[in-house]
Amino acid sequence: MATSRKILIACGGTGGHLFPGIAVAEALRARGHEVRLLISEKPVDAEASAKYPHLHFETVAAVAKPPTLSLGMLVFLWKLWRSVRQCQHVIHDFGAEAVLGMGGFTSLPPVYAGHKLGLKTFIHDSNARPGRANGLTRRFCTRVFLGLDAAKTFFPDCDTVTTGTPVRPEMHHLPTRAEAAARFGLDPLLPTFVVTGGSQGAHRLNELSALGAASLPADTQVLHIAGTSDLARVADLARGQAGYKVLGFCDQMASAYALADLVIARAGASSLSEIALAGLPSILVPYPYAADDHQTRNAEVFEQAGAAKLVQERNLSPDQLAALAITLLRDPQRLSQMAKAAHNLAIADAAERVCAAIESTFTDP
Repeated sequence: MATSRKILIACGGTGGHLFPGIAVAEALRARGHEVRLLISEKPVDAEASAKYPHLHFETVAAVAKPPTLSLGMLVFLWKLWRSVRQCQHVIHDFGAEAVLGMGGFTSLPPVYAGHKLGLKTFIHDSNARPGRANGLTRRFCTRVFLGLDAAKTFFPDCDTVTTGTPVRPEMHHLPTRAEAAARFGLDPLLPTFVVTGGSQGAHRLNELSALGAASLPADTQVLHIAGTSDLARVADLARGQAGYKVLGFCDQMASAYALADLVIARAGASSLSEIALAGLPSILVPYPYAADDHQTRNAEVFEQAGAAKLVQERNLSPDQLAALAITLLRDPQRLSQMAKAAHNLAIADAAERVCAAIESTFTDP
């Protein structure tokens, strides 16, 4: 067993950063290490982390970078300095020996603080095309962890390890379809579409799905996770549609996947990792305003593997989305092939790989 270490994990801002961070924290604890997690002050972080009372969370101010040639940079640099100072205090109080950032600008201050204090520092990037925040943070890292091999070319001067993207422990043990259906008050015998935009929802995708429901066959049902801020609007759009269940936030995603015959989703890397582990076919509608269009790059990896159908939002109407979902549902052989291809993309032990890669930096000569 490796020597016990104290490791700080920065993973706030979105579920796409938080849930992989939690997965690594659980794996590190199982290996005898002590862990503390830094999250943002956003409600989504508070809501999601509440399910894990055995983990120690602390909040730090999130610092988003504005355009470089803007007056906002002065405010950014001031907030960044304050956040770095706060992170240094957390590191000292905890006695951290290493800092792992799970991506985004929430990771920059703690990783930089750890670097300045001479600690082992790491960043994890889940996407096929890395974000700009990680492009900056990598300069202060001992090692960079990648969710997808496709990202390696963006880190030519870094020590990289392709680990896959860690998923929450509960995703490794899905309930039965009957148990999942009972949890949501749905029928386990009916074909089921699961619609999800990730932890924060997806305004236009929600609209396309809810309006398209009128075109679905009567013997299908939909579990739609709309995001807390869009719940009322989506529920109103889908009003009167039999078998259409709308949730604002779902802390039982393992059950949602266990019930799904087909997933309709954005293409955030963390969600895709869970879809792959669950072995589910999907229709992927990338968020069109994602930085550097990285969600399209993620979706292309899945489409090229035969695991998903990629459709751009601008090319979709509600009826077209419904028609595509129905076409796939009526082709069981294709769905089965897509499901197998998705499962082949999964790296089930991603969290363990991250842990092993961190531990090795303490023993490498």
